[in-house]
Amino acid sequence: MDAIQQQMLDSYRAARLGEDPPPLPGRHDWATLRTIRDHWRARRAARPSGPSAGN
Repeated sequence: MDAIQQQMLDSYRAARLGEDPPPLPGRHDWATLRTIRDHWRARRAARPSGPSAGN
């Protein structure tokens, strides 16, 4: 089952149960990538640097 089929199934289920539909596939992809990028930038900034970093 691909993402579109899963979305359709989840939307149908939510409509039957009177719940809010799930977000569209890919809707939060850019925000997720930005969060991951920021996380790795923060880790890199917190890492010690210089010749004594490995000792």
